[in-house]
Amino acid sequence: MRVLIVDDEPLARTALQRALCGRDDIEMLHSAKDAVQALDLMQKENYDVLLLDIGMPELSGMDLANRLNRENHPIPAIIFVTAHDQHAVAAFDNHAVDYVLKPFSIDRINAALDVAFRRTENDRTALLLRTLPHLETLFARPSRKIAIKAKGRILFIDPAEVAVIRAEGNYVLLEKRSGSYLLRESISIVAEKLKPHGFIRIHRSVLVNTSFVEEIHPWPTGEYVLKIKDGQELTVTRMYKNNLKSIAQLWVGTDPFS
Repeated sequence: MRVLIVDDEPLARTALQRALCGRDDIEMLHSAKDAVQALDLMQKENYDVLLLDIGMPELSGMDLANRLNRENHPIPAIIFVTAHDQHAVAAFDNHAVDYVLKPFSIDRINAALDVAFRRTENDRTALLLRTLPHLETLFARPSRKIAIKAKGRILFIDPAEVAVIRAEGNYVLLEKRSGSYLLRESISIVAEKLKPHGFIRIHRSVLVNTSFVEEIHPWPTGEYVLKIKDGQELTVTRMYKNNLKSIAQLWVGTDPFS
Protein backbone atom coordinates (compact mmCIF):
# COMPACT_ATOMS: atom_id res chain seq x y z
CA MET A 1 0.00 0.00 0.00
CA ARG A 2 1.37 3.40 -1.04
CA VAL A 3 0.24 6.23 1.25
CA LEU A 4 0.54 10.01 0.99
CA ILE A 5 -0.10 12.25 4.02
CA VAL A 6 -1.16 15.82 3.18
CA ASP A 7 -1.39 18.22 6.13
CA ASP A 8 -0.07 21.73 6.72
CA GLU A 9 0.55 21.03 10.43
CA PRO A 10 3.92 19.38 11.16
CA LEU A 11 2.62 17.80 14.38
CA ALA A 12 -0.30 16.22 12.53
CA ARG A 13 2.00 14.80 9.84
CA THR A 14 4.33 13.37 12.49
CA ALA A 15 1.45 11.85 14.45
CA LEU A 16 0.08 10.17 11.32
CA GLN A 17 3.51 8.84 10.33
CA ARG A 18 3.97 7.34 13.79
CA ALA A 19 0.51 5.81 13.68
CA LEU A 20 1.29 4.08 10.37
CA CYS A 21 4.79 2.85 11.16
CA GLY A 22 3.43 -0.27 12.87
CA ARG A 23 1.76 -1.59 9.69
CA ASP A 24 3.61 -4.15 7.58
CA ASP A 25 1.48 -3.63 4.46
CA ILE A 26 2.77 -0.11 3.67
CA GLU A 27 5.47 -0.20 1.02
CA MET A 28 5.70 3.58 0.52
CA LEU A 29 4.89 6.45 2.90
CA HIS A 30 5.36 10.07 1.82
CA SER A 31 4.12 13.34 3.29
CA ALA A 32 3.36 16.78 1.87
CA LYS A 33 3.08 20.05 3.75
CA ASP A 34 0.27 21.32 1.50
CA ALA A 35 -1.90 20.37 -1.47
CA VAL A 36 0.47 22.02 -3.98
CA GLN A 37 3.37 19.83 -2.87
CA ALA A 38 1.03 16.83 -2.91
CA LEU A 39 0.17 17.48 -6.57
CA ASP A 40 3.88 17.56 -7.42
CA LEU A 41 4.44 14.22 -5.69
CA MET A 42 1.44 12.68 -7.42
CA GLN A 43 2.91 13.57 -10.80
CA LYS A 44 5.82 11.27 -9.96
CA GLU A 45 4.14 8.50 -7.99
CA ASN A 46 0.80 6.71 -7.87
CA TYR A 47 -0.66 6.40 -4.36
CA ASP A 48 -3.25 3.96 -3.11
CA VAL A 49 -4.41 6.08 -0.17
CA LEU A 50 -4.45 9.81 0.55
CA LEU A 51 -4.70 11.02 4.17
CA LEU A 52 -5.94 14.50 3.36
CA ASP A 53 -6.48 17.45 5.68
CA ILE A 54 -9.42 19.68 4.74
CA GLY A 55 -8.39 23.12 6.01
CA MET A 56 -5.14 24.16 4.31
CA PRO A 57 -3.94 27.48 2.85
CA GLU A 58 -3.87 28.19 -0.90
CA LEU A 59 -5.48 24.88 -1.92
CA SER A 60 -7.81 23.10 0.50
CA GLY A 61 -8.20 19.35 0.77
CA MET A 62 -11.58 19.67 -0.93
CA ASP A 63 -10.00 21.64 -3.79
CA LEU A 64 -7.36 18.95 -4.21
CA ALA A 65 -9.99 16.20 -4.32
CA ASN A 66 -11.94 18.16 -6.96
CA ARG A 67 -8.82 18.60 -9.06
CA LEU A 68 -7.99 14.89 -8.92
CA ASN A 69 -11.52 14.14 -10.08
CA ARG A 70 -11.13 16.43 -13.11
CA GLU A 71 -7.69 15.19 -14.16
CA ASN A 72 -6.99 11.99 -16.05
CA HIS A 73 -5.20 10.46 -13.10
CA PRO A 74 -5.81 7.35 -10.95
CA ILE A 75 -7.81 8.46 -7.92
CA PRO A 76 -6.48 7.12 -4.63
CA ALA A 77 -8.78 6.18 -1.77
CA ILE A 78 -9.18 9.49 0.09
CA ILE A 79 -9.43 9.62 3.88
CA PHE A 80 -10.30 13.15 4.92
CA VAL A 81 -8.60 14.32 8.10
CA THR A 82 -10.70 16.93 9.89
CA ALA A 83 -10.95 18.78 13.18
CA HIS A 84 -14.69 19.34 12.74
CA ASP A 85 -16.97 18.20 15.50
CA GLN A 86 -18.01 14.55 15.23
CA HIS A 87 -21.67 15.51 14.78
CA ALA A 88 -20.74 17.38 11.60
CA VAL A 89 -19.16 14.34 10.00
CA ALA A 90 -21.50 11.70 11.42
CA ALA A 91 -23.36 11.61 8.08
CA PHE A 92 -20.24 10.10 6.49
CA ASP A 93 -19.55 7.50 9.17
CA ASN A 94 -20.89 4.79 6.84
CA HIS A 95 -17.58 5.07 4.94
CA ALA A 96 -19.12 6.64 1.81
CA VAL A 97 -16.04 8.84 2.28
CA ASP A 98 -13.71 7.88 5.11
CA TYR A 99 -12.55 10.46 7.61
CA VAL A 100 -10.35 10.61 10.67
CA LEU A 101 -11.34 13.08 13.32
CA LYS A 102 -8.64 15.07 15.07
CA PRO A 103 -7.37 14.24 17.65
CA PHE A 104 -7.18 10.75 16.22
CA SER A 105 -6.33 7.32 17.57
CA ILE A 106 -4.14 4.67 15.95
CA ASP A 107 -7.07 2.24 15.88
CA ARG A 108 -9.28 4.75 14.03
CA ILE A 109 -6.61 5.43 11.40
CA ASN A 110 -5.98 1.73 10.87
CA ALA A 111 -9.70 1.00 10.51
CA ALA A 112 -10.05 3.75 7.89
CA LEU A 113 -7.00 2.48 6.00
CA ASP A 114 -8.33 -1.07 5.97
CA VAL A 115 -11.62 0.07 4.44
CA ALA A 116 -10.01 2.48 1.97
CA PHE A 117 -7.47 -0.03 0.67
CA ARG A 118 -10.15 -2.59 -0.17
CA ARG A 119 -11.83 -0.26 -2.64
CA THR A 120 -11.18 -0.58 -6.35
CA GLU A 121 -10.32 2.45 -8.48
CA ASN A 122 -13.82 2.51 -9.98
CA ASP A 123 -15.32 2.49 -6.48
CA ARG A 124 -13.07 5.37 -5.44
CA THR A 125 -14.09 7.51 -8.40
CA ALA A 126 -17.80 6.81 -7.94
CA LEU A 127 -17.68 7.58 -4.22
CA LEU A 128 -15.77 10.81 -4.76
CA LEU A 129 -18.26 12.03 -7.38
CA ARG A 130 -21.20 11.22 -5.14
CA THR A 131 -19.94 12.70 -1.89
CA LEU A 132 -17.85 15.75 -2.83
CA PRO A 133 -20.87 18.08 -3.29
CA HIS A 134 -22.19 17.10 0.14
CA LEU A 135 -18.81 17.54 1.79
CA GLU A 136 -18.32 20.95 0.20
CA THR A 137 -21.65 22.10 1.63
CA LEU A 138 -20.93 20.59 5.03
CA PHE A 139 -17.49 22.13 5.41
CA ALA A 140 -18.20 25.49 3.78
CA ARG A 141 -16.57 28.27 5.71
CA PRO A 142 -19.00 30.51 7.55
CA SER A 143 -19.08 34.21 6.74
CA ARG A 144 -16.63 36.19 8.83
CA LYS A 145 -19.29 38.75 9.70
CA ILE A 146 -22.26 38.32 12.01
CA ALA A 147 -25.18 40.72 12.22
CA ILE A 148 -26.35 41.96 15.63
CA LYS A 149 -28.98 44.45 16.73
CA ALA A 150 -27.70 47.00 19.23
CA LYS A 151 -29.38 50.26 20.29
CA GLY A 152 -31.80 50.17 17.38
CA ARG A 153 -29.10 49.58 14.78
CA ILE A 154 -27.95 46.50 12.90
CA LEU A 155 -24.19 46.17 13.20
CA PHE A 156 -21.85 43.78 11.41
CA ILE A 157 -18.96 42.53 13.53
CA ASP A 158 -16.19 40.00 13.12
CA PRO A 159 -16.73 37.19 15.67
CA ALA A 160 -12.95 36.65 15.75
CA GLU A 161 -12.71 39.96 17.64
CA VAL A 162 -15.12 38.85 20.39
CA ALA A 163 -13.29 37.25 23.34
CA VAL A 164 -16.03 36.46 25.86
CA ILE A 165 -19.83 36.35 25.92
CA ARG A 166 -21.67 36.51 29.24
CA ALA A 167 -25.31 36.01 30.16
CA GLU A 168 -26.93 39.06 31.77
CA GLY A 169 -30.47 38.01 32.67
CA ASN A 170 -32.47 37.99 29.41
CA TYR A 171 -29.49 39.56 27.61
CA VAL A 172 -25.98 38.57 26.57
CA LEU A 173 -22.92 40.80 26.66
CA LEU A 174 -20.41 40.42 23.80
CA GLU A 175 -17.02 41.59 25.03
CA LYS A 176 -14.42 42.92 22.59
CA ARG A 177 -11.12 44.63 23.34
CA SER A 178 -12.52 47.82 21.87
CA GLY A 179 -15.90 47.70 23.63
CA SER A 180 -18.96 45.55 24.24
CA TYR A 181 -22.49 44.99 22.94
CA LEU A 182 -25.60 44.08 24.93
CA LEU A 183 -28.11 41.94 23.01
CA ARG A 184 -31.52 40.63 23.95
CA GLU A 185 -30.94 36.92 23.37
CA SER A 186 -30.46 33.76 25.41
CA ILE A 187 -26.93 32.46 25.86
CA SER A 188 -28.00 28.98 24.69
CA ILE A 189 -29.13 30.32 21.30
CA VAL A 190 -25.98 32.43 20.96
CA ALA A 191 -23.83 29.38 21.85
CA GLU A 192 -25.43 27.33 19.09
CA LYS A 193 -25.13 30.09 16.46
CA LEU A 194 -21.48 30.88 17.25
CA LYS A 195 -20.21 27.33 17.67
CA PRO A 196 -18.92 27.25 14.04
CA HIS A 197 -16.88 30.38 14.85
CA GLY A 198 -14.90 28.67 17.63
CA PHE A 199 -16.95 29.60 20.70
CA ILE A 200 -17.37 27.03 23.48
CA ARG A 201 -19.43 27.09 26.64
CA ILE A 202 -17.36 26.93 29.84
CA HIS A 203 -20.07 27.91 32.33
CA ARG A 204 -23.83 28.08 32.17
CA SER A 205 -23.50 31.86 31.74
CA VAL A 206 -20.15 32.20 29.88
CA LEU A 207 -18.90 31.48 26.35
CA VAL A 208 -15.29 31.95 25.30
CA ASN A 209 -13.63 32.31 21.90
CA THR A 210 -11.07 29.47 21.83
CA SER A 211 -8.63 31.55 19.76
CA PHE A 212 -8.16 33.82 22.79
CA VAL A 213 -7.24 31.01 25.20
CA GLU A 214 -3.55 30.95 26.19
CA GLU A 215 -3.38 28.66 29.24
CA ILE A 216 -5.44 26.12 31.17
CA HIS A 217 -4.94 25.58 34.91
CA PRO A 218 -6.61 22.62 36.67
CA TRP A 219 -8.03 23.01 40.17
CA PRO A 220 -8.21 20.23 42.80
CA THR A 221 -12.02 20.65 42.73
CA GLY A 222 -12.19 19.27 39.18
CA GLU A 223 -12.74 22.73 37.70
CA TYR A 224 -10.35 24.58 35.40
CA VAL A 225 -9.23 28.18 34.95
CA LEU A 226 -8.65 29.62 31.49
CA LYS A 227 -6.25 32.50 31.00
CA ILE A 228 -7.08 34.48 27.87
CA LYS A 229 -5.11 37.04 25.89
CA ASP A 230 -6.40 40.15 27.64
CA GLY A 231 -5.33 38.78 31.03
CA GLN A 232 -8.76 37.65 32.21
CA GLU A 233 -9.11 34.37 34.09
CA LEU A 234 -12.32 32.41 33.53
CA THR A 235 -13.59 29.43 35.51
CA VAL A 236 -14.60 26.28 33.64
CA THR A 237 -17.11 24.24 35.61
CA ARG A 238 -16.96 20.45 35.64
CA MET A 239 -20.15 20.22 33.56
CA TYR A 240 -18.44 21.90 30.60
CA LYS A 241 -14.84 20.68 30.91
CA ASN A 242 -15.15 18.30 27.92
CA ASN A 243 -15.73 21.33 25.69
CA LEU A 244 -12.07 22.21 26.25
CA LYS A 245 -11.06 19.40 23.86
CA SER A 246 -11.87 21.60 20.88
CA ILE A 247 -9.34 24.27 21.86
CA ALA A 248 -6.52 22.33 20.17
CA GLN A 249 -6.55 19.95 17.20
CA LEU A 250 -3.75 17.85 18.68
CA TRP A 251 -2.87 17.14 22.31
CA VAL A 252 0.76 16.11 22.68
CA GLY A 253 1.98 14.75 26.00
CA THR A 254 -1.23 15.53 27.82
CA ASP A 255 -4.66 13.99 28.33
CA PRO A 256 -7.41 15.96 26.49
CA PHE A 257 -9.89 15.87 29.39
CA SER A 258 -11.00 12.27 28.86
